[in-house]
Amino acid sequence: MTAAREIAVFSGSAHPSLSDAICARLGVPLLPSAAQRFSNDCLEVQLQASCRERDVFLIQPLVPPVQDNLMELLLMLDAARGASASRLTAVIPYYAYARSDKKDKPRISIGGRLVADLLVTAGAGRVLTVALHSPQVHGFFSVPVDNLSALGVLAQHFSTYDLARTVVVTPDLGNAESATVFARLLGVPVAAGSKRRLADDHVVIETIVGEVDGCDVIVLDDEIANGGTVIEIVRVLRARGVKRIALACTHGLFTGPAMERLSGAREIQEIVTTDTVPITSEKSLPDMRVLSVAPLLAEAIRRIHDGESVSSLFVAD
Repeated sequence: MTAAREIAVFSGSAHPSLSDAICARLGVPLLPSAAQRFSNDCLEVQLQASCRERDVFLIQPLVPPVQDNLMELLLMLDAARGASASRLTAVIPYYAYARSDKKDKPRISIGGRLVADLLVTAGAGRVLTVALHSPQVHGFFSVPVDNLSALGVLAQHFSTYDLARTVVVTPDLGNAESATVFARLLGVPVAAGSKRRLADDHVVIETIVGEVDGCDVIVLDDEIANGGTVIEIVRVLRARGVKRIALACTHGLFTGPAMERLSGAREIQEIVTTDTVPITSEKSLPDMRVLSVAPLLAEAIRRIHDGESVSSLFVAD
């Protein structure tokens, strides 16, 4: 590291293995921290290394239990600020509240904006994240946000395949821009589903815009949560006579009935995701590949620390 301020990296308890991998790439130690829960259910966090006049990076994806992990990150930010950190960057590989980005029902909170305000109030001077579900969440922050893309990581995996008859399919027209970039990286055409969400775990895909009949397909989404969208798009694709089906997503949450649904969908030959969220043994399948975003995040952290441009890491071209 060449910048005058010394770098300091701490990890929350949500995904320590990713933090270890990032620090290994950076060639810096992962500094110790401790969290404990009191009998009244309150959390306490202690950063067990000096932060004074250091460039501090706090790594914590907002994965289940989301509220606990969010509160731990807020406490870490507050502790580092109180310890005279020179600059504070919250590294949030998965920003859960990006789904709450608009007031689409009466008398509801826009959670994405509220959480952004909480992070800044706690001390975050910058946020580093990956594949925000809603791009407008970027604008909820009053501090700089670096929203990285993992499409290059996913595309590198599929680039070794025979893609002569392959089409990238997004289940949602709202994700068409990312799907177009991904398809361009692979040099294949793109198609999109017309999705209508009826409930959190119930979606309907009425049609697919684009030619997929008789093709191999890579279904691309930013995240897979309960698997409802995946199963619905597989149903529609099967009716269109597609051949090989692979799934690709940045955030493999696999919540609720997702594992049962995915393991029962024999039409799916491969599932490819990244380690923005921890993939436990209970959430692994024989046909699943987990790609690491540690090199991507480490490079972004290095550039931020050294005062270099991060923009080339936003969307892979």
